[in-house]
Amino acid sequence: MKIAVIGAGLVGLNTAHRLADEGHDVTIIDRVGPANGASRGNAGMIAHTDIEPLASPRMLRKVPQMLLDPLSPLAIRPGYALQIFPWLVRLLAASTPANRKRSIDAIIAIQSLARPAWTETANRLDLKSFFHERGSLYLFDNRANFEAARPTYAHQRELGIQVDELNGDEIRQMEPALNDKIIAAGYFPDAGHIADPRLLTEALFDRAVARGIHFLRDDIQTIAAGDHVSVTGPDNRHYTFDRAVIAAGAWSKTLAAQLGDRIPLDTERGYNVSFPGATGLVSRPVSFQGYGFVATPMDTGLRIGGAVELGGLALPPNHARTRALYARAQNFVKGLPAYESGTEWMGFRPSLPDSIPVIGRAAASPHVVYAFGHGHYGLTQSAATGALVADLIAGRPTPIDLKPYAPNRF
Repeated sequence: MKIAVIGAGLVGLNTAHRLADEGHDVTIIDRVGPANGASRGNAGMIAHTDIEPLASPRMLRKVPQMLLDPLSPLAIRPGYALQIFPWLVRLLAASTPANRKRSIDAIIAIQSLARPAWTETANRLDLKSFFHERGSLYLFDNRANFEAARPTYAHQRELGIQVDELNGDEIRQMEPALNDKIIAAGYFPDAGHIADPRLLTEALFDRAVARGIHFLRDDIQTIAAGDHVSVTGPDNRHYTFDRAVIAAGAWSKTLAAQLGDRIPLDTERGYNVSFPGATGLVSRPVSFQGYGFVATPMDTGLRIGGAVELGGLALPPNHARTRALYARAQNFVKGLPAYESGTEWMGFRPSLPDSIPVIGRAAASPHVVYAFGHGHYGLTQSAATGALVADLIAGRPTPIDLKPYAPNRF
């Protein structure tokens, strides 16, 4: 079959490879090219050990602060507050005990596939050099916050996830650049990270082209499905396929709406600053709990980033947030390079209020499959998502129940 994969990020590229493995004639379509969305500058963590959704009663109590402090770890841009309001209402609904449990169960299910899928992909496509398995540290400077995290750690252990609780001295034996303000941590020895997300994405793309997967640079603006799937770009450029996969990240919402699916997709804008050549400060990702950021040691240099800003796709970046992340990092990490030597970046995490991606068929046609909305876990879940999409298109049973990820769940 001729299949279009709309989106050249990690989800789209993994999907394209899986479909090509099954003998399909695959075309990747992207408005810019590979590694130009969230796949380009994310924090690089394979966070398959995470099981918590964004929505929680504790998080919702922070909404007034989000509105008042534009530099807080969770912030709403004033110019976007009215537009994001329906999404926030859904976030509130997702935080009820029953809905939150459904989100946790769905996150656990797809996370259980994430590491095996990446291992298989790395071996098959000769990508093993891009993956580091040095674990990750979730750091605390506040004893009460650490105690509040311990029930989650207990749940993770019940699921077979190894997590060790460390004191300050044990942490500094592992990461000497961390100062005495860090008093406790959860250590996940089985977690991993990427040498550089942009380089990994580009490598996936290069391997796709080398094996005969086509690439078409175009901004797909309309999609319609009957016996075939028709897509068009500007100036009425028209393309026809047997099947299509929408994996356009934060830009997927409009296309899904044309197929009858009104999905409450929005963006969590993430910020970071990267320091090319700055290596050796930390040896594994270190996440600062309560502050919403992580420092990741990539092969190309140190990256400090994270936080959540609700501001949509159109507003310009507010790199005062990036400077605020760096200033917080200075409170905990010794020997950071000067801010001016770094490179600022802002990207759009495609996010849904229940923190569960959309993986399933369009309402208008079984010939279109959705694969978007992974939020903070696009990198982590992308290889698994590609395999699930291939199963759907082949009509095979999937290894997990996809009902929780269905487009019509909203």
